[in-house]
Amino acid sequence: MPGTNLTRDEAQERARLLTVDAYEIDLDLSAAQEGGAPGSAEDGSTGGTYRSVTTVRFDVAEAGADSFIDLVAPAVHEVLLNGEALDPGEVFKDSRIALAGLRAGRNDLTVVADCAYTNTGEGLHRFVDPVDQQAYLYTQFEVPDARRVFASFEQPDLKATFQFTVKAPEGWTVISNSPTPEPSGNVWRFEPTPRISTYITALIVGPYHSVHSSYEKDGRTVPLGIYCRPSLAEHLDADEIFAVTRQGFEWFQEKFDYDYPFAKYDQLFVPEFNAGAMENAGAVTIRDQYVFRSKVTDAAYEVRAETILHELAHMWFGDLVTMEWWNDLWLNESFATYTSIACQAYAPGSKWPHSWTTFANSMKTWAYRQDQLPSTHPIMAEINDLDDVLVNFDGITYAKGASVLKQLVAYVGMDEFFQGVQAYFKAHAYGNTRLSDLLGALEETSGRDLKTWSKKWLETAGINILRPEIEVDGAGVITSFAVKQEAPALPAGAKGEPVLRPHRIAVGAYELQDGKLVRTERIELDVDGALTPVPQLVGKQRPAVLLLNDDDLSYAKVRLDEESLKAVTEHLGDFTESLPRALSWASAWDMTRDAELPARDYLSLVLSGIGKESDIGVVQSLHRQVKLALDLYAAPEWRETGLATWTAAALEQLRAAEPGSDHQLAWARAFAASARTDAQLDLLQGLLDGTEEISGLAVDTELRWALLQRLAATGRADEKAIAAELDRDKTSAGERHAATARAARPTAEAKAEAWASVVESDKLPNSLQEAVIGGFVQPDQRELLAPYTAKYFAAVKDIWNSRSHEMAQQIVVGHYPALQVSQETLDTTDAWLASAEPSPALRRLMTESRAGIERALKAQRADAAG
Repeated sequence: MPGTNLTRDEAQERARLLTVDAYEIDLDLSAAQEGGAPGSAEDGSTGGTYRSVTTVRFDVAEAGADSFIDLVAPAVHEVLLNGEALDPGEVFKDSRIALAGLRAGRNDLTVVADCAYTNTGEGLHRFVDPVDQQAYLYTQFEVPDARRVFASFEQPDLKATFQFTVKAPEGWTVISNSPTPEPSGNVWRFEPTPRISTYITALIVGPYHSVHSSYEKDGRTVPLGIYCRPSLAEHLDADEIFAVTRQGFEWFQEKFDYDYPFAKYDQLFVPEFNAGAMENAGAVTIRDQYVFRSKVTDAAYEVRAETILHELAHMWFGDLVTMEWWNDLWLNESFATYTSIACQAYAPGSKWPHSWTTFANSMKTWAYRQDQLPSTHPIMAEINDLDDVLVNFDGITYAKGASVLKQLVAYVGMDEFFQGVQAYFKAHAYGNTRLSDLLGALEETSGRDLKTWSKKWLETAGINILRPEIEVDGAGVITSFAVKQEAPALPAGAKGEPVLRPHRIAVGAYELQDGKLVRTERIELDVDGALTPVPQLVGKQRPAVLLLNDDDLSYAKVRLDEESLKAVTEHLGDFTESLPRALSWASAWDMTRDAELPARDYLSLVLSGIGKESDIGVVQSLHRQVKLALDLYAAPEWRETGLATWTAAALEQLRAAEPGSDHQLAWARAFAASARTDAQLDLLQGLLDGTEEISGLAVDTELRWALLQRLAATGRADEKAIAAELDRDKTSAGERHAATARAARPTAEAKAEAWASVVESDKLPNSLQEAVIGGFVQPDQRELLAPYTAKYFAAVKDIWNSRSHEMAQQIVVGHYPALQVSQETLDTTDAWLASAEPSPALRRLMTESRAGIERALKAQRADAAG
């Protein structure tokens, strides 16, 4: 039985047989405020249902062919195929309605079903705002969840037009892919969409607050809308969001040479969203944590802007032109990531021209981490079925793919790259493509043969290391310089063989001038094979630092030669530009994770240079990495010393930071996350109750919760204190924070309550489940959490089999005993993997978590030895 899975072979056969023309979808959501009609819906539902009527017209290539349409629903009442009533009890099984004996040419199908609201962020999610007690709905369909709302041929290459008719409660608003019509009473009838895939259709329904504007260019006007719940309206900075959106419209339309392909562009900030955002055509949904309730640093605004631009780029790459099957998911996401960051870097007037620094410091470190796991895979992953793709939204798909795309742009030239993209859009508008279609267009415009490049970069797994090989004479003149490329063995369990690849890199020469590291020369070249000479440097005086992959053009781990490492260690904060600093920081962090640099030395390096780091995004990344290094990579016997050193330094930096600055806020959060002595915890309590003050530091709603959560985790805040804070913040965000604080308390009773609410019950919605897991796992509570290792392995398979994908993955990853860094944890994991016969997706998640323990053990040994 297929369950809710779909194989690629099945999809290809269905695409061969069928050409889908149009859907008409009629949904009765009029009882949504009360939770819908009562019903016993399947996993992930809130127990309420709504009536869904789907009529779909499609052509069939062969008379008498058999096929099926997808539907996940508690009940099917009618199935009418070409005027003939089929027995739902006979044809509806698993997640499919069998369609037998189809006629050649046009076929008409109508399906009447009861579909279920969910609280998991999948399908049609229903949320009740505690502020106004109003319900808010939105859909999330990627990868295969349109079938939770209407009967659909659920695969990206069966595009069609979609016409939605929605009956909603009085006074509500309905938003979809097409422009919002005037309702007739409480019925909203939308015009058909252009031909799009099922997974980018959308409905957002409820008493949402909205702000409207437009983008105008060359006589064309595109209506723009921004939506959020009324309880967030006071915090909605619509002008800033519109400004970023217009910047994206200008830059993308110029670079793509193709007008925005839909009739309007709405951005909807919705509650309890699992991802950052989703590229529904003309109706982008975004997690409403991006409506900032309290002061955040500029790094948060930069990340939000990248998310906005990423989804806007998808309107062309993904929505206008769509992958044929999910093995090209990487290209979909990598293109949007690359172009969104390029827009921030190069668009006139951008607030974030340093966006490649952020990319190097966050996205690429994610990619390097993912590429060293046993589950690493080629960028072009083999996606055999939906189960494969559901776990493939990873650092390879997004971050390595975007890194390699950046490398490709350097390889073919930026102008040639976008010329190829322009031809690609014009040739395939509203259709489906494969990677070869894009590469063919780029070969035409660049004159480069990309077949070898593609084979080595996209069809192989693993990461290369680039090292400088340098010789100098007695006077310090370079007599020989070459770039050595290595291909380390892939992690145990990974498929494939290590391979050397062609890299387009720059080599930067940096000299110390007035205490600053200034670039004095840049050489760009192609690196291929094991050793690539760089004759341009021969005969020149050796500079203080020689930095491989300067400007971060390629995807590779980079090592410094001994002299450069010494200079960088002493002067890392003295680079005049942010990107070489970020590359050096990233290299140091990579060495720490690889057990080449002891955690205590990494802490010393950070403390020596972070005070000079101006880029707030880099500073916040260093905060996270130091805390992770101390919690997992430090030798246990030294860990408390390291944490005490770090916390004292964080407090010193907090007190020294410019009042009201981003750096002050970042250091306040870093200090709050690790405060441990009585005096430090007294300061947190004083900041919370107003008896202590740090000049310029606004102890606002979000910072109050950060202080309280640490006090709860250290036993200094009880249920009464948590309840009092929630009383101050009676919002959904407040409920999440309170759930985290309760689960963080260092008592056996608090842990048992948190565990039961997540593992033994399935009633929590996605956001509260995530919040409880986040509070439950506290690095200072290893002994308290130790008994849950056995409980985890006893429960995890049933959890995976009984919960929806999103909910199960939260638990499998979040509750894995990652803090129990020991051989015993490795052995327990291995025994479970050997006996439990997990599905491939669950096995992958478990082996990734296991790899974290293995890496931490190795790093702890290196730290103890260092």
